[in-house]
Amino acid sequence: MFVGGRLWLKAPVARDDRFDYAGELAHSHKLCGALSMDLPIDDRPRFHPKPGGLLVWGSTTFSEHLFWDTGASDDPEHWPVVVFGQRALDRGKNPWFDLEMPFEEALVAIVRSGVRLSDATLGPLAPTVERSSDYLKARSWAVPPPPGPKPAPDPRRLAAFTQGTGLDALCELVPPPEAPYLGEGSWDELFERLGTRLPTEFVALMERYGYGLFADWLHFPAPLRSDHRGLAKSVEESLYNYRDLRDDFPDYQPLAVWPEPGGFLPVVDTQGGDEIGWLTIGEPDEWPVIVYPRHNDQGPPLDGRLTDRILEWLRGNFTTDGFVRLFVDEDDPFETIRFEGMSPAPEQV
Repeated sequence: MFVGGRLWLKAPVARDDRFDYAGELAHSHKLCGALSMDLPIDDRPRFHPKPGGLLVWGSTTFSEHLFWDTGASDDPEHWPVVVFGQRALDRGKNPWFDLEMPFEEALVAIVRSGVRLSDATLGPLAPTVERSSDYLKARSWAVPPPPGPKPAPDPRRLAAFTQGTGLDALCELVPPPEAPYLGEGSWDELFERLGTRLPTEFVALMERYGYGLFADWLHFPAPLRSDHRGLAKSVEESLYNYRDLRDDFPDYQPLAVWPEPGGFLPVVDTQGGDEIGWLTIGEPDEWPVIVYPRHNDQGPPLDGRLTDRILEWLRGNFTTDGFVRLFVDEDDPFETIRFEGMSPAPEQV
């Protein structure tokens, strides 16, 4: 349900080919948790189903996420609303703000007068309500049965958590899909459209994993698909947007962009809005990896190849812009370090 054209209330529904209520909640929890990992430890939130954790119930078109604080009261009617604000994070501020009012009071205030966050205002909103056609076609969501005991990690995964390098070690740590989805084109067609071939290690990485997400954070478009879900279109849009921003804010967008000499060529994006690719200096297999960060000033290129950066990030040994900390000492890393392979719905192929 969409309130005022801006606030999305997450309904407990499911649809096999599109979404699931529990999946939507988990995605919001993981996204906001990942973006909060660099806060001081006392400022990092806990999320449901951890006892007393935050439980998301809504989001906005301006990347705010609204939660209940389930640890504040034994009565859900009195759970106060807490807001995660992307704009505060973009300005280097703590993105979490406690409205100190329960759901109904908070919703009325947001619609009627707006509520002040740390450095922005949420609302007021138009007194309108719209229903998504997808939701109308969905079924009611049912609480799944409690999970059984977690199996012990595969010994090969345990070993790969600390040993090995390159794609072989990554595949042991994060098993790739049995049938990765790349798209219907060819690498030669992609290279012709981009005007360059890509590093050999990237081609090998994509042929093993394809279209999908590492740790619900790193998003790889379908490399051989030609439409808006494919890598070529993603690169073209990213370069167009970067040039446009560079024209207005050259101090914050200092990179040359492909096909300019040594230009930035992005191939990966993150759930936090960062873009990762290479500076096209020398031959493709020599290109240095670089992150174009959403929340910070431009940094220098990274050491090593993209595959090894991903491997060390998943092991918890490497964090920087674009590669957020995934877990802390008390967490089970194997609940996080996985790859979710994607494929288009039948009508999208």
